[in-house]
Amino acid sequence: MASEHFDVLIIGAGLSGIGMACRLAMACPGKRVGILERRRAIGGTWDLFRYPGVRSDSDMFTFGFGFRPWNALKVLADGPAILKYINETAREYAIERLVRFGMRTTHASWSSSARCWTVTAVDEDGEAHAFRADFLVGCTGYYAYEQGYVPEFAGLHEYQGQFIHPQHWPADVDWEGKRVVVIGSGATAVTLVPALAQKAAHVTMLQRSPGYVLSVPSRDAISTALLHVLPARIVYSLARRRNIALQRTLYKAAMRWPRRIRALLLAGVRRRLDGAASLADFTPAYAPWTQRLCVVPDNDLFDALRDGKASVWTDTVAHFTPTGLTLASGATLDADIVISATGFQLQVLGGMTLDVDGEPRDPGRLMTYKGVLLEGIPNAAVLFGYINASWTLKVDLAAQYVCRLLQAMDAQGAHVVVPPASPGQATDACIMDSLHAGYVMRGEAQLPRQGRSGPWHVTHRYEADRRVLLDDPIDDGILAFL
Repeated sequence: MASEHFDVLIIGAGLSGIGMACRLAMACPGKRVGILERRRAIGGTWDLFRYPGVRSDSDMFTFGFGFRPWNALKVLADGPAILKYINETAREYAIERLVRFGMRTTHASWSSSARCWTVTAVDEDGEAHAFRADFLVGCTGYYAYEQGYVPEFAGLHEYQGQFIHPQHWPADVDWEGKRVVVIGSGATAVTLVPALAQKAAHVTMLQRSPGYVLSVPSRDAISTALLHVLPARIVYSLARRRNIALQRTLYKAAMRWPRRIRALLLAGVRRRLDGAASLADFTPAYAPWTQRLCVVPDNDLFDALRDGKASVWTDTVAHFTPTGLTLASGATLDADIVISATGFQLQVLGGMTLDVDGEPRDPGRLMTYKGVLLEGIPNAAVLFGYINASWTLKVDLAAQYVCRLLQAMDAQGAHVVVPPASPGQATDACIMDSLHAGYVMRGEAQLPRQGRSGPWHVTHRYEADRRVLLDDPIDDGILAFL
């Protein structure tokens, strides 16, 4: 296998990978950078997901890149707009030319004698390729692209209608005038229901348990007004700062006063439902932000319920029938189309395996250093976003930290950096331990471990991470430089 050698090799050309490459272009322009992407296009999640109504579940002022603000007034942008934004960013920073498309990475091996990584990837024809890199950055997100999670539904083989997982939405689906059941209550389900309800005969959201739903305006009225008196650059910068503060304030308030925030959220739902559905179907059994909050634009979910185009059932599937579903309560739902919006399969590093000098290393048994580097793994970073705010906020901080680290290595003449093992620090909890979502509970063993304190403990606190990743000294007496 012929091999190319890079100073920095990025795995993944989605939002995180493109952001990482742009930060390197700005901070380390002399580095030879490569990107391996399994798909045939830039965009990651936003190129993969094509289901009706697909959009962000975080406001775009904080979901966009810090170095290239989201310069539009739409708060929750649709998938095509986000994909366009990622591609335009890649073109602006000349990142497209760095991407090797159709490369599924399978293994990365570190050699201490050669002081570099050898990454094996397989192309679409099954041919293996080798790439060498001094520094490796994983930007593959946290879920498997090949297959979403589908529970083992009894009798599914008997169902004669169309069964779909939204992660792989067929281009030829026709739901106009059809009876549709969406199984799930998370961000995907609350997005799908109002989008499908525009043409379907009726859409039923079948949920095992309710989640918190918050409606926000689809356009930023404050920024709209400020654009009449201030330059756009300042207006969007102010919007980003404001929304970061609002996100953090809501999360911290939910942690400190869960009952009060719960009451406020449910009062908002009660007003928007206006009797169209039972409040019990929107009253979770858990405290706010122990699972991710679902955000909808301009009451669209509640409008569909009030208009009678959609309804909500809180129940579980007993078994499928040829024409629909029988529920645990004994009720039946007829459906021409069933959509299993039942979540992801967790996956770290895109399923790629690691070894150091021939010794296998399992990320699920390692801690992270400052939420970026892997314990005991030389010259490697893995970018994970926030679970309680916009994913990109943390990824962008981590990307800047990687650039600072590379600059520090160059200044010291160091070829290798490694966070040494820290016995006694690891806990049984994973880095997403505060999020009790189903996909985390199912796959938490794959995620890096949570440390007890210091740089080994992932806080998911933006204010603290800004200081730790952007301001604190790189050489802190813990990292080993060789």
